[in-house]
Amino acid sequence: MKKRVTLAQVAKRSGYSPTTVSLVLADRPGTRIAEATAEKIRATAAEMGYSADPRARSLRTGRSETLGFISDEVTITRYASAMIAGAVNQAQADGRVVLISESAGHAESRDEALADLLNRRVDGLLVGLMAARRIELPPSAKSVPAIIVNGSSDGLASVLPDEFAAGRDAAQYLIDHGHTRIGLIGRHEDLLDPTRSVSIGRRFAGLDDAMAQAGLSFVAEQHVRYWDPAPGRIAALELLRTTELTAVVTANDRLAFGVYQAATELGLSVPKDLSIMSFDDEQLAEYLDLTTMRLPYEEMGRFAANWVGEQVSARHKASEPNDEDEGEGEGEPGANPVGDGRASAKANPEADPEFLIPMPLVERGSVADLRPR
Repeated sequence: MKKRVTLAQVAKRSGYSPTTVSLVLADRPGTRIAEATAEKIRATAAEMGYSADPRARSLRTGRSETLGFISDEVTITRYASAMIAGAVNQAQADGRVVLISESAGHAESRDEALADLLNRRVDGLLVGLMAARRIELPPSAKSVPAIIVNGSSDGLASVLPDEFAAGRDAAQYLIDHGHTRIGLIGRHEDLLDPTRSVSIGRRFAGLDDAMAQAGLSFVAEQHVRYWDPAPGRIAALELLRTTELTAVVTANDRLAFGVYQAATELGLSVPKDLSIMSFDDEQLAEYLDLTTMRLPYEEMGRFAANWVGEQVSARHKASEPNDEDEGEGEGEPGANPVGDGRASAKANPEADPEFLIPMPLVERGSVADLRPR
């Protein structure tokens, strides 16, 4: 097995001190090393096949350059897998790796995963939830920078989809297309419990706000607790048989799939006879040509990994060695802000901040334009 080329060997061949070589290869700013010297050192390192030893760097800096991702059913469902992809891609861009553990929705497994990742000396934690609910975590979760992705927990930062704005935008889209007789499927008081969802109530509040601003209200509602195609079909049949509507808003895409079934049974064409507006943008929504508000799982994962990374860097900045004491090491990963500016990182991980990521409108063909020509 070929031995790793050491920084000392690069220093010896290049003719410069280990400190100078370390500063150059770590790409540290403000070192005042001549560019010709830096170029010679980099060329020598490349020629020798040098790469920094992450174990040595970890011992020197007290950082492992790893983040822990505790999945609460995210890895075992296709709906939110983009959350992991976003976190992993952002971490890689920042020079970090992600260790992933799955709790399958069990609090005990989640706590065990937390303890295991902390024992592996991860620098920070992301806890990703399939259902955006409020959870409890052991106090040890606050021992490193941590954030809840698609949920919340006391004393920890969280990143959530901007459900209020999405609800408002969904209703406004229908209104802007000339719809005034609109029905709603999916509101249910049980879903407003924060242990079940910390964000769904905001979705309905946004819908109500846009309707009220336009001087409208929903013509009729069907209160559905389980957001799946079968309950959506039953609710839609009841709604469409008893109420004259031009459009239906469903609380998620799976309910909308049931509305399509009901419309077919009643001989209605979408969008000619009935327009449908929904939320989430599941894969099947594209095949049904469904207009919907997309859950920004990838953006949330990227933002969370970036935010935790910034907290890790801030926490260790004061304890970094001075340039003259520098040993073998690397530079700090650069900041890589995510989003449109509304979600910005804050320095104090104990401040319990909440970051909202926009839910974009995915405009397809399920909404008819009723405006006069």
